[in-house]
Formats: sequence, C-alpha cells, structure tokens
Amino acid sequence: MDTDSASTPASTGENKGCVTGCTLVLLFLTLLVAAGAWALDELDKSLDGDGQLEQTGASGSVADPLSAGVVARYEDGLNVTVDPPQRESDGTYSFTVTYDNGTDEKILPGGESVEDSISELGPAHLTVRAGESLDDYSEYTLTWLNQQESAFLLILPLDAGETRSIPVTVQPSERGIPVTVEVAPPDDGYRSTAYFHLVLD
Repeated sequence: MDTDSASTPASTGENKGCVTGCTLVLLFLTLLVAAGAWALDELDKSLDGDGQLEQTGASGSVADPLSAGVVARYEDGLNVTVDPPQRESDGTYSFTVTYDNGTDEKILPGGESVEDSISELGPAHLTVRAGESLDDYSEYTLTWLNQQESAFLLILPLDAGETRSIPVTVQPSERGIPVTVEVAPPDDGYRSTAYFHLVLD
C-alpha cells in the first residue's frame, strides 16, 4: 500500500517530463520544416533569378500574353500592370502602364536613355506595337502620340516602395485592332519581358 502511493508522484513527474520533451521535439521539428521551406524557396529564386515572372494563369510570355488589368509579378517584388485602353472622342486610345516597385532598391524602368526606353517596333524597355505578340509583321499600324512624355516619365528613377503610371496615347490605323505591349524593365542580371495583349475596341 505504501509502495503504491510512493510510486505515484514519481510516475506523474515522469509523465510531465515526457510531455515537455515531446513538446520541445515537436517545436524543433516545426522550426526545422519552416527553415527548410524557406531555404528551398531561396534556392528556387537563386536558380530562376529574381527577374523571372511568377504568374498564375497566363505566363506573360510572348506565346501566352497577359490581358489588360492583369499584374505581371516579378520574383524580386516588381509589379507591372497595363490598364484596359479607353477610346477617346477623337478616335485615339489611352491607357497606362503602372510600375509598382516592391523591390528593396531603386530601379530605372526605362533604362538610362530616352532612345532605349520606348519603341513602336522594339526592342525597348517599353514597346507598344500593332498586332499580336507572336506577329513578326502586322497589317495594322499604330502611332504613339505622346512618346516624349512617356519616355521622360519612364527614365526617372523609381525608389523602393514607389508606384508610377506611364500614360500612353495611341492612334490606330483602324478600330478594333490588336495591340501588344512589351514591358522589359532593365536589371543588372536578367529580367523577363512581360507581354500584354490589348484590343482597341
């Protein structure tokens, strides 16, 4: 009788020690799994490069362009959106290309010179051209009416955390033509070009 009652506190202490030990092991394993997931994510980024697009749905590639209003998301935090075009009373169309710098450093969306920043044919850091993204030649034509304004805003430095919208006004050869917008922000290493498909209804 005395032996049984004497052993109860000891076994209770052992149970508490076991629970504490199991909790610590479980906590350690959880931290280990979280650290492993973070390391795999960083490895994936280092293999792909921060300039890769990370999209759900359309990839934003030349063969699978994004629609107007869809955000092109880069792994380093840069986001670019091309708004749907609006038809004006004079038959021109206006839209904006918005750069949201979620990276941790200043970027130059249009590069260092006006000449390299924009084009109606490409290549440039921002190209707006008539036709589908895969077209080498288009039967349609497009005139970019406010090139100088767009280029000036594009080459200004964009600090980390800042957002800037570049206005684009175009005159198409006819109503209803397809337009491709190519966004290729420069990078010290590599950055994918994001393709957008618009229709000037």
